[in-house]
Amino acid sequence: MSLEFELCPGRMIGGAHPCFIIAEIGQNHQGDIETAKKMIKMAKDCGADCAKFQKSELECKFSKPALERPYNSKHSWGKTYGDHKRYLEFSHDQYRELKKYAAEVGIFLTASGMDEMAVEFLHGLDVPFFKVASCDANNFPYLEKTAKKGRPMVVSTGMQSMETVRRVYATVKQHNPNFTLLQCSSAYPLDPAHVNLNVIKCYQKEFPDVPIGYSGHEQGLYITVAAVAMGAKVVERHVTLDKTLKGNDHEASLEPSELAELVRAIRLIEAAMGSPEKMMLPCEKACHDKLGKSVVASKKIAKGTVLSLDMFAVKVGEPKGIAPETMNQLVGKKINVDVEYDDSILQNMIE
Repeated sequence: MSLEFELCPGRMIGGAHPCFIIAEIGQNHQGDIETAKKMIKMAKDCGADCAKFQKSELECKFSKPALERPYNSKHSWGKTYGDHKRYLEFSHDQYRELKKYAAEVGIFLTASGMDEMAVEFLHGLDVPFFKVASCDANNFPYLEKTAKKGRPMVVSTGMQSMETVRRVYATVKQHNPNFTLLQCSSAYPLDPAHVNLNVIKCYQKEFPDVPIGYSGHEQGLYITVAAVAMGAKVVERHVTLDKTLKGNDHEASLEPSELAELVRAIRLIEAAMGSPEKMMLPCEKACHDKLGKSVVASKKIAKGTVLSLDMFAVKVGEPKGIAPETMNQLVGKKINVDVEYDDSILQNMIE
């Protein structure tokens, strides 16, 4: 059983608790705070547990040459990569405004801290948990400092080897027991052939004391639903108001109707997982009473006859007789009444 812990105030994950669903807004807000608020409300209305952004302190995340390089992509919001990122980056005050709005709406809000200064800001913002993006999963000084803050952590593992993920686990675990690892493949959109859901099973076996989840960049819903059926305790999907909007992530994101359907599907799958104990359920009684088979006589049997298997058939009988699975136990016993062909064999007929 995976470790249970409180990821957000009043919201446990792991064990038998419902899957925690993160709507990753990222920078699909197009740099507009009113659009960001619409997306927070959308995430809430669709049933997600958390709306998530990406917070960077650009001079800490990028080198000066990286910020100054030309950026000529059709998705660019500026002539250089720095101009592009500055256009999309919300200020500290804007994040405070968004957190207040999320609280009013009634949904948790957090962000991936994309560098150490961003983590410091988010810690001061009092987010419920830190999200570690795949690009920082092998950034061990960052992981250690973030873990020492003491907040729960959700760590995506895209682009990493199993050896690195083992080191991630050991590094975080040393300072913070409350974290989850997400299987992730970092391509946008992600080809289903590269999802590798079986890594979830690998993680469950390798790290049995932490909940395992899934961060998906594929198109559609089925793969994420399958991840939940495999035991993912946290799922994260990018969301958008319109897949045709300008930006790298929109194509691999879910529109509102898709997010709502994903939430419904996950909750349905969770209900369907049910109990691991196999038994006849109360809801099956009507079918069993109508169509369940029992032992009947395949020939006339005289009172006092010692019973053998060739005297029995298995049919839907009236009244319902002895269950077929106990038929072998009748062999060698005597019948205490005369029985006609096709009569049900009842327990009170056996000496």
